[in-house]
Amino acid sequence: MPPYLALFLWLIFVLGLLRFDPAREHSPSMALWVPLIWMFIVGSRLPSQWLGVDMDVSASQAFEEGNALDRTILAFLILIAFGILVSRIFNWGGFFARNFALLIFLLFALMSFMWSDFPLVALKRWFRDLGGYLVILVVLTDPRPLEAIRTLLRRLCFLLIPLSILVIKYFPGTGRMYEFWSGTPMYVGATTSKNMLGVACLVSGIYFFWDTVTRWPDRKDLRTKRAIYVNVLLILMTFWLLSLANSATSKICLAMGCLVIAAAHTKLFRRYPGFLKVMIPVTVCVYMVLEFGFGISGQMAEMVGRNATLTGRTDLWKLLLTMHTNPIVGTGYESFWLGPRLEWIWRNFTYVNEAHNGYLEIYLDLGFIGLFLLMIMLIAYYRGICRGLSSRSPLATLSLALWTVLIFYNMTEAAFKGSQLIWLTFLLAAIVVPERALNQATDAVPLDGVGNRDRFRHLPFEPTTFGR
Repeated sequence: MPPYLALFLWLIFVLGLLRFDPAREHSPSMALWVPLIWMFIVGSRLPSQWLGVDMDVSASQAFEEGNALDRTILAFLILIAFGILVSRIFNWGGFFARNFALLIFLLFALMSFMWSDFPLVALKRWFRDLGGYLVILVVLTDPRPLEAIRTLLRRLCFLLIPLSILVIKYFPGTGRMYEFWSGTPMYVGATTSKNMLGVACLVSGIYFFWDTVTRWPDRKDLRTKRAIYVNVLLILMTFWLLSLANSATSKICLAMGCLVIAAAHTKLFRRYPGFLKVMIPVTVCVYMVLEFGFGISGQMAEMVGRNATLTGRTDLWKLLLTMHTNPIVGTGYESFWLGPRLEWIWRNFTYVNEAHNGYLEIYLDLGFIGLFLLMIMLIAYYRGICRGLSSRSPLATLSLALWTVLIFYNMTEAAFKGSQLIWLTFLLAAIVVPERALNQATDAVPLDGVGNRDRFRHLPFEPTTFGR
């Protein structure tokens, strides 16, 4: 099939999914296009990369200076998102109070520009990542927040997964890359690396599995049955792409996330949710002990035929820990991989621009204080997720799966950033929105057939607060 005919058929396919998706219950808000565009950029490529805009600078300078086209487009989306929130009279005070741990972490990251070697770059990257939090709030302050979350994630996966298949098969110059030293081909699809493609598949697989499980009790309904068929189709496409990407971390995390969702919907754990609440943090602690005490990751990698150094990651971690950075406050927000440090690592190790460990990355940028604040934030959101499990809110199981996946994913990848798809997806399911904003939104939406507003009970706070 000619490539441009395949492109045309892909366009028809995606437009058909967006227009006739059987899972769509109402006409979604036009404001959802802003977070969709933002998350598509985060999950695939920057606008300059899609358009093939060249920058006449070295690779290390490119990381430092960025691109004017990208800055303009992202700044425009940030302004639109902020304008939408202002028009909705968003309760900022309530949001900050309910997400205090996130606020403190972001404020400390903002302060870190003062001791960064590249203060202007640190500030620009902080404000860029701030846009990710704003577009998430655009979704969560929608009049129908649960439906808005479903719509956003479905649309995002409708774009990323089929597009990746298209470019891999018909545009190999875009969908494939090659190892710098060995020349081994890598399938990257609509993204810029096999790990990013793995993340896109990870988000897609977890979402469609969760959506299928939550819809399964109503599978006899014709519309629900069609939605499940679409889910199964996207799951099969996701699995095929993930096998091409060959991202071991994403494969393991996808299996883990699906297992958590399946377990959370069993009769045992639905009746006794406390078991699941305790089991997951205990599992994390046991893994930490086995990892730091016995190096279980390397042993497991050897068992499945992988390199015991996790493709050189352990060597990289040892190198990074020997570098002289401030252990208390770090080098500044996203400031480590810049300038002389980056060039030295490229000369003495290999071409990398991340630590391949989210906890080590935070330590390098924000020191022990940043790492401590990150832990506090993760614990705070886990407590909120547990409250959602107790009240049987439908989004709680998705949040729990994403929280678990995020903890383990960051063992071998760096994803605690506003520019990472898995982090934004987690926050989309975990951030707590003020009651007042939701009460206003509830008033704007007709009651359902039995005279209640259960569609809003998915958010992680007590459902009895509604209607006060």
